This record gives sequence, structure tokens and C-alpha cells, in this order.
Amino acid sequence: MKNAETGHYVGIEGDAGNDTKIVAVSSPFKWDVRDSDVESVEGIRILAHGTNFSLDLEDGNAANHTKIKLRRSCLSLNQIWAFTERICIENQHAYSLRNCLDDRAVNISGDDNYSIDCSRPLNNYSQAWIFQQDDDKDGWFIKASCSGKYLAIEGDVANRTRVVAVSSPFKWDIRDSREKSVEGIRILVHGTNFGLDLENSHSTKQAKIQLWESVFGLHQVWAFTERSKIISITTAVREALIMGDLLTAEELLTKDINTDSNNYTSYSQRSFIMYRQHKWDHALQDANKSISIQPSLTGYISKGFALCGRDYVQGARAAFDVASMYTDQDSQTTHFLLLIKAMALYSVNRHNEADLLLEELTIGCPNPNTRVCHIMEAYLRVQLEVKALKDKHHSKAAEQITTAVNCSALSSTSDIHDLYGDLIVLLGWDLKSFWLPAHQELCDALLLAGRPQDAVKSYRYVMDTSDITKDSCPDWSNAFTKECSALLLTDGYAALSAKDYHRAIELYSAVINLDCTSDVAFTNRSEAKLGKELWEDALRDAQKVIELNPSSYVGYQLSYKALRGAQRHDKAIDAFTAMLSKLDDAIDAFTTMSSKLDDASKAQIRELRQQYVHPSQADLEIERAVGTELENAPLRLLNTSTGLLCDRAAQRNAFKTSPEYNELISYRTKDSNLRTKHIKDVVATYFRCVLLSHRWEETEALLHDIQGKVMYELNGLGGIAKLRSFCKVARDAGYGWAWMDTCCIDKTNNSELQESVNSMFVWYRHSALTIVYLCDVSPSSQPGALATSVWNERGWTFQELVASKVVIFYQKDWSLYLGDRSTNHKESPTIMKELEDATSIDPQALLTFRPGMSEARKKLQWASKRVTTKQEDVAYSLFGIFGITLPVIYGERKQRALGRLLQEIVAQSGDISVLDWIGQPSEFNSCLPADITSYATPPRIPPSLSEDYIHAQVSSLRQTMPTDLALNIYNQLKELRAPRFANCRLHLPCISFRVTQVRRKHGLAQDSRIMYDIKADGLHELSITTEENLVQFLRAKPPRQTLLLVRPWDRHLLADYAEQPDFTDDTESIGYETGPESPIDGSQVDDSDKLSGGSPVEEEPGLQALRLMVRLQQPFDVFLLAQQPVGEYKRIASDYNIIAQVKDIASVGQMNIGTVEIL
Repeated sequence: MKNAETGHYVGIEGDAGNDTKIVAVSSPFKWDVRDSDVESVEGIRILAHGTNFSLDLEDGNAANHTKIKLRRSCLSLNQIWAFTERICIENQHAYSLRNCLDDRAVNISGDDNYSIDCSRPLNNYSQAWIFQQDDDKDGWFIKASCSGKYLAIEGDVANRTRVVAVSSPFKWDIRDSREKSVEGIRILVHGTNFGLDLENSHSTKQAKIQLWESVFGLHQVWAFTERSKIISITTAVREALIMGDLLTAEELLTKDINTDSNNYTSYSQRSFIMYRQHKWDHALQDANKSISIQPSLTGYISKGFALCGRDYVQGARAAFDVASMYTDQDSQTTHFLLLIKAMALYSVNRHNEADLLLEELTIGCPNPNTRVCHIMEAYLRVQLEVKALKDKHHSKAAEQITTAVNCSALSSTSDIHDLYGDLIVLLGWDLKSFWLPAHQELCDALLLAGRPQDAVKSYRYVMDTSDITKDSCPDWSNAFTKECSALLLTDGYAALSAKDYHRAIELYSAVINLDCTSDVAFTNRSEAKLGKELWEDALRDAQKVIELNPSSYVGYQLSYKALRGAQRHDKAIDAFTAMLSKLDDAIDAFTTMSSKLDDASKAQIRELRQQYVHPSQADLEIERAVGTELENAPLRLLNTSTGLLCDRAAQRNAFKTSPEYNELISYRTKDSNLRTKHIKDVVATYFRCVLLSHRWEETEALLHDIQGKVMYELNGLGGIAKLRSFCKVARDAGYGWAWMDTCCIDKTNNSELQESVNSMFVWYRHSALTIVYLCDVSPSSQPGALATSVWNERGWTFQELVASKVVIFYQKDWSLYLGDRSTNHKESPTIMKELEDATSIDPQALLTFRPGMSEARKKLQWASKRVTTKQEDVAYSLFGIFGITLPVIYGERKQRALGRLLQEIVAQSGDISVLDWIGQPSEFNSCLPADITSYATPPRIPPSLSEDYIHAQVSSLRQTMPTDLALNIYNQLKELRAPRFANCRLHLPCISFRVTQVRRKHGLAQDSRIMYDIKADGLHELSITTEENLVQFLRAKPPRQTLLLVRPWDRHLLADYAEQPDFTDDTESIGYETGPESPIDGSQVDDSDKLSGGSPVEEEPGLQALRLMVRLQQPFDVFLLAQQPVGEYKRIASDYNIIAQVKDIASVGQMNIGTVEIL
């Protein structure tokens, strides 16, 4: 139980028992709530959780401030509590506000959208107010639903200050009424005691509202009634719909339905999405399901649209008629519903009926109050205008669109009413941004109606409007002005410019019938036929142009376009070469003065010739694109069409004999960027490759089994059958190339093996598809079989899973897992949930995975449960995960392979999180684990410190710690070098604490593990458990071997005070010796190897350092080091994380800072 105002919880002081005091506490306290066991009253009994002690009124009377205590439960009214729900305003909900004195409602003036008064309650959106909570949740903004203006005050906070509506948000406080006789709220200016007050409430119909200091009285108490939205959708669904991502919106709603099967709202919303995807039956099912759970306005609207989609108009009309029963007799909602009905009728080609309904609405409701109704009317009229244009009713079209654009609410800045916006988004109607297209349609309609003067006038109106310029719609503006000018010269040219190819062909055919020698007419008719993709007809006209004007390049240019469109690529190249020759002839004629062309035409031809590329140059561009594409592809690929294994040379030869290559050679465009892009796109599509991810079985197809053979003709079971099935699946999916690791790598070639291992991640990352074959998942398996498949346990499949962007899972018989036919199983919530269960990797991390050093410790944890057949592959399979390239040396053993990988991670990133492990140390270096399973335990994440806490601690430190001392420590840590390896030795920047006492705990040994109590200078005593035998000693008798507790220095602790530190890796660590009195040495500093820090965030001297001191006092991870005879150290492994903490601030000042060399 939490107090709504202070946030404190009801708790007890001490243990539960008789007379225990009831108090307010900051932490949650749990209670049990039981029905009253006293028959005479209705109420509840509140007991301390798990006990028989109840809240009890101390003396049983009704006096003010009577104490409450705990007492053992008994049949007494002292322990029975009645409850009343308190008023609650919900964020982003709309309410009407009525004064509790005379029931008049807060109203915004429709005349100036500024004045506020109180008038008779109306079902009017001028009395609807949206309550928006401030980001800090300490106040509210109150916005008029009809205008978007905010409730505010005019002037200073004082008695009689006028209340008005303004454009900027104004903050209010909402308080429960202190009046016992009514339920309501008080609305006060934020941080003050002045609230809304009804002025002179009995004098006029429209009383004014003013500010007045809070007093007891109903004239300052306001009842509220929520104004319901037609429909409300979540932010995530809204964002997906606005982006046009219907699949994501569908998945989100499906998830809501799976969470709550009675969520009728989600069913109706999903019905709209199904309707938009033309899935009429699914849309109708969802609509009926919504209605069966809870009949509603949106349920019947969605049903109406679903039935329209199925062309069952009579049923749709009935659904819309039933929907009107759920409008709460609100005239504006009814008007809106009828507009939706009209638009639905229009969508099923009932244009006349939609037009008639719109006309009746205009007559019956000439002045609807909401802007959305105006905009929807205009939108529908534009659609009817388009229909009229198609029917060649140009005059009617112009009339429709004129009515639409003259709508008072139709402006380029129109918004959609909050109560309707979500429904508009669900239906996918773009009502906000069609002002300009509407005026464009008007211009076109007037032009086609034979009213060019009115068309120009409308065009000038669009251009002269303040928020629309010619630059904002250049394509349409240029096309329109050109078309309007051309209409006065030739109808044929206008039709061609407007892309009305059928009319253009008719007009130019008439010209040819009059004058068959007009090469211009044949030229333009050929262009029109090209636009309609009538390739052979366009070619005949192009040949006629060549016949009439053989010296011109134009006929050959048209022939090339027609031949290319007909995919006659060889002939297209010939025509293109002839066109280039004619251009060259024309340019040569310029120099001999034999050309009759003017200078402008000559310049145009020269420029045109320069823009075209010869086929030989195109071949070079194609070759470059192929080279680029194959850079990220495997060295050998299986041709899924021929069944042959192809090396790079064979892959290139196959492409050069393909139709795709011929198409590229003949493809020409004046835009070099467009040509290059097209070449890249075609090449990328041709070389799309499918990679297989699988668990190796006993028999696999190897390179020597298939090399030089047609794979489809091979007989055999096991690996050969798997290979054939894989290639067939890839081929049937439309992919020409496939790759399988068992047979596409020459493992006897060390160079190829090295390149393959280091490139594997890149290959899977750039694959068009990765097929995962689950050999242990049978077709009869139930959901969840993927999670238990051995495929999830293999080392190489981890890399293949995270690297691949598109993945599809197949079962043992090569059927789709779960029958899921989606194009990417990584987008399947069900399958991704199984992968998460199996791998402990968040689905979002699987989708967004990027190789590299970031989150190295987490990636090692993900890989910690993976196993490989060859022990070195535990490390080699992670090279791509971290973006590392290293030599592949099979036979070096697991510890060395893993050690080289971890060493490279530290060397490249300076990330010390890889030193956080539990297990046995590696022979490679004692600070690294012997096995990757040592990373299975998640790292300890220290709690974050609030700014308030840090500020308080800094204030305290100023009294106890000299600033110079703090700055000295800060600067020492700032100057530490990056961690690095040299000759398998780790040079680790750290803070160390000398161990002064080691004592064994007797009787606590488990197996070979021994527990020790350890004391160190400046640290609280701590314990460790290890398999190693430590020499026990006391401070008075130090041993010969020095022991240190070491805190590896984390560079990010400085990131709170300076710019992100940077590590350089191009220098070697400097060696040194350590004596018994000085185990570490930070004096030898190489400037090229420092942590670089930027300028301090704060300018106050010493503040950064003091903040760092606060963090250094918090608990931290350490590990134990034992000094070796020649001065280096080795890590002593522990079975648990060792957590240490300095004793006091004085201990911080005595820390040893420097670099330790660890074997």
C-alpha cells in the first residue's frame, strides 16, 4: 500500500505482534488482504503478510489522529476497513470538466480560440480537454482537443487572473477535492495554491473562469468525464503503421492477443491491418472475433471493411448500420462513421453510391465541428475526382475537386483530431499531406475539361501559397507548365508528356495517316509504344524513322530501346553501336562544315555522345563489380544449376555466358551513376549465395568426392544425400550458388585453410541466405525441438548464427521447421524465442550483432557452452566474432589457441573484462582461463551510483581528504599504460594491495578446495577458496613470497570525468623489477602508451578527482597474485569472484598504482 502523494509505503516498526506500531516506510512492505469475516458490514481485513496480525484501530473510536497498530485477528469492527476508490486522471486521455456547483462545463471559444468560459454541457469537442503529464511527472498540461491550445493564465498568478487558451504548454497541479459531498478535482497553477474558480456562477449562461486562492467551496471543484476515442493504438503499433511496416504492426497486435485472448480491441485493429494486406478472410475472422468478445464501434467498422474487401457490399452496409448503435448518439461520431462508410463504398467501386452519400451528408450536416470531417470529405472528393477523370467526366471531376480544395479545413498544416487519428492511421489514409496533390489534381482536371485559363489560375494559387513553392514540387511544376504550353500547340505532344500513351498513339497515327513522311510523328509514336512496352511495334516505327532519316542517330536509339526491352540483347548491342557511329558521323560533319545544324544542336549532340559508354568500357565496369562481389564470397561455390563445384575462374566464366551479362553489356543510360548502380545490382543478384550451417555427421561429402563431378548424379547416403538436398533447396528458392564447409574447402592447402577460417564470418555475413539443417529434429517434432537440437551446442554454428542476416531452419527431412514459410526465420518471434532459450542470447542481440571487440566478455559468455571436435576450433571459431585475423595452427592445443585469441582481444581493445573468469588458469598465461567454460558465469555488475550520492560523498571528502592527494591519485591512474601482452606476459595496469596475513579456515575444505581468510593493507578482511596451497603467515612474520590483491584498472572509471580514454597498441610494454617493499612501479611511463584523456568536464579544481575517490571506495573485484622468484607474478585461481573494499578514505590514499607483469 503506497501513499499517492508522498510515495511512502505502509509498513510496521519491528516484528509483527500485538501492539506493533504502523508507520510509513520508503521500501515496499507486503500485506495480505482478506474479505471481512464480520457479517454485519462490508469491508476487508488487512494482515501482515504470512501472519494472523491485522491492522487495528487503537481505541475503537472515530477521533481524529487515532493511532493504528497490529493486533491478533479477532471478530471486531476495529479490524474491518471499508475502501473507496480515489479519483484518477490518466495520461493522454480526453475529459470534459464540469463545475460541481452548477454543472456547467469548461469551454474554449470557437471565435478566437483564446477565451475560456463555462457553459451548458454539450456533446461538443470545444469542451473536450486532453490531460498530458509532464515528463518529470510532477504536473499536467491541459490541451483543447478541438484546437490544440493549452489551458493557461493571462498575467501573474493572483486572484481574478483570467484563464485563457495559448499555444505554449502551461503546467497545472491536479489535486483530489477536499469536499466530502462530491467527487471531483482541484486544478491549481503548478507550485501554487491558486486554482480554477467559477466566477459569478449564477449571473449568465456563460460564466467566466478565473484564478483564485484555494478555499473550501464547490465553485473550485470540477467533475470530469472521459471522452472516449473511437480507437486507441499503442505507440509501437502506431510507429510501425506510420512507417508502412504492416508486418511488424501485425506481429505486435498478435502478441497482445496471445497475451490476452479477450483483447477485442487488438482483434479489431488487426482486422484493419489484414484488410490493408487484402487478407479479407483473416480480416473478417478478426472482426467477428472482436465482436463476439465485446460488440463495439470499431469492431463493426472493421467488419464493414472486411466485407467490402470480399465484395459483400450488402453485408458491409449492415455492419456499418449496426456500428451506428455504438456512437453514443454523438452527432460528430455518427457523421464521421458515415464518411467512413462512403470511403468504404468507394473502395469497392460503388462510386455513385459514395458520391450520393457524400452529397446527402453535405446537405444534412453542412457545418461539422471537427476538422477531420472536413478533411475526409475533401479526401473522398479527390478520389471521386480521379474516378471522374478515368470516366472522362472532366467537368464533374473539376467540380468535385473544386469543392474539396475550397474546404475551410483543407490547408497544408491541417491536423487530424486526436479522437480519430488512430483509426485513420490504422486504415492507412494519408489525410494530412494531400493538400498539394489535391490542388495538382484540380489543375489537371481543369486542363482536361478544356478550361486552361482556370487551370493556370489554380496553378498560380498553389505557387503563391506561403508554404508551397515551385522548389517544393519541381517535377510536377515543370511537367505541368510544359504540358500547358504544349496543349496550345499539339494534343499529341501533351498526351505523350502526360504519359497518356494510348491517346498519344491515336493522335500520332492520325498524323501519319495524313503525312507518312513525318519522321517526327514516327519518332514520337515509337516513344509512346515504348512507354506501353509494345516492343515489336515500337521497333517497326523506329525502323521507319531510320528509313526516313538514315543519317540521324534517333532511329537507332529507338531501335536499341525496343530491342533491349524485348531482351534481344545481341541485336540491341548492334543497334547501340550503330547509334554511336551516327553520333560520331554527326560530330565529324561539324568539323568539315557539311552539317546544316545550328550551334545549339551541335553542342547537344557532342554532349550526348560524351554521355554514352562503349561496350568495351562497360565490360571493364562489369568486371570490377564482379571482383567486388566475389571479395566477400567463398573461394569455391557449388553451381546449383549444373551441380558442379566452381573455383573463382569458373564462377566468372559462368557469369560471362549468362543472359544477365548480355543484358548488362547492352544496358545503357546517360546517367553514369545509374549505370554503375544497375551493374552492381545485377551482379549482386547473380552471385547471391546460400551457405549451409549444420552439425557434421559421421559421413560427410568431402572435396575429393565431388571435384570434377556433377553433384546431382552422385549416389550415396549420408553426406552426399545431404549435399544434394541442400543444393536443390537453394536452387528451388532461386539461388544460383551454394556453399557447404565439408566439401568446398581444400583442407590440405594450408593457405586456403587459413583464409577460409579467417573469412568464415564475412562469408556468412554477406550470404543471401543461410540454411540451417537440423539433423536431429524430425518432422513430427513439437515446437521447442529447435531449442534442444545439438546444433545449438556446436562452436562453429554460433558464428554462423550471429553472422547470418537471413536464416531458414530445415528439419531432418528438409521440410521447413514448424512449417514456417516466412523469408527469414530470424523475424519469427516463436523461433527466436526458442533460440533465446537455447543460447541465452537476447533476440535483439541476434538480429543486430556486429563483430568486434565491444562487449567482449558477453560474447565469451555466449560461446562458453559451445564444443568443437578439434580442440583448437574453440578459439578459431571465434575469430570472426571479434573481427580478428590470426594464424591457424592445428596441433597447438586448446589453451594456446584460446590464449592467442584472448591476448589479441586485450592487445587491440585494452578490455580487461576478459580477465573476469572463474576456473583453472591457462598454461599460456595465468591471467587467462584454461577453458572457455570459465566464462559461463556472468560477470558481477557493480551497482550504479546516483548523482545525489556522489555529490554527498564528495562534500564529505572535502572535509577529510586533501584535494592535492586526490589529484595525485587521479593523475597517476590517468597516466597508466594500456594493458598488453609481450611474449605471453601480461603487463597489467592496476591498483594493488599487499597481503599481510593468510590463515586457513579449518574444517571448511571441500574436495581439494581450501578456504583462506586474507588480510591486506587498506582492505577489509576477505575470504577466498582455491585448490592451491597457500603459505599461512601473519603480519609480524611475512613470508619470502609476496602476495598481492590486484584490482585491474578499468579505463571507463575515468570516462565519467573526461573524454573517452583511448588505447594505443603500437609500442611494447617497458619491463621492470619489483622488490619486496615496492611490488609495483608506475614511474616508468611511455607517452605513446598512455590513456589519453580529454579536458575535464567540470572546471572546479579537484572535483573530478574527488568523484573518482568516491568510486574507488565502492566494492570491487580483485584477484590474488603470487610473486615468482625472478619478480614476476602468477594469478592464483579462485572458485568465486573475490570482492574487496577499502577500509576508509585514508586507505585510498595509500594504494599502490602501477603495472604488474604476470606470467
